[in-house]
Amino acid sequence: MSDTTEPAGDRTGGWTGALRRRAVRALPPDKLLPDTQPSYMSSWIYVFGVLTTVALLVVIATGTLLALEGPGWWHVSAAGTYVNSLHLWSVELFMFFMVIHLWGKFFMAAWRGRRALTWIIGSVAFLASVGTAFTGYLVQQNFDSQWISTQAKDGLNSVGIGAYFNVLDFGQMLMWHIVILPLVLGLLTVWHLLMVRRRGIVPPIDALTETPATTTPQATAEQEQS
Repeated sequence: MSDTTEPAGDRTGGWTGALRRRAVRALPPDKLLPDTQPSYMSSWIYVFGVLTTVALLVVIATGTLLALEGPGWWHVSAAGTYVNSLHLWSVELFMFFMVIHLWGKFFMAAWRGRRALTWIIGSVAFLASVGTAFTGYLVQQNFDSQWISTQAKDGLNSVGIGAYFNVLDFGQMLMWHIVILPLVLGLLTVWHLLMVRRRGIVPPIDALTETPATTTPQATAEQEQS
């Protein structure tokens, strides 16, 4: 006779067991890594979210290499110049894809179906990406970064944050660019993706969520609102 007794940790739970069970309920494996998608996912507007994520991964990879090697490498070395250019253009593509994704979801009313938090997190991530890109321009260590920093100094001083966010301080701007803001942006991105997996991909306004043929349109609409 086989022993079907559960381990004590599964019976009593504890905070680790409770956290694991809650995570599995919120994001079951079939929802976290689905192998099928609704037919409306074939529209190009749904591609830009993935393109934004891929561009962000390239930005992080190239930025990490630049941070490890330092300004001398990306200004003098041929390989460093190449990686620096790759980092710059991946940032340009990241912002381009994100803006299209943001406006596309805005006109689709992507906050429908209890997805308001998903939309808010994405919008805040966009603001964090603007700050990250801005500090990136400030740490280029060239005449371009000097001009940007001096032009931005007066504006930041006028709103009273120049003492806390000194754009002329290379060390401070470097830490904002490679540590603080990327960490915030990364956490927001992961949170946003998990919310997308939890609530599902928002359907077009004039489309119902795909369900089996036995499900009535009324039940489908109620399921979308749940």
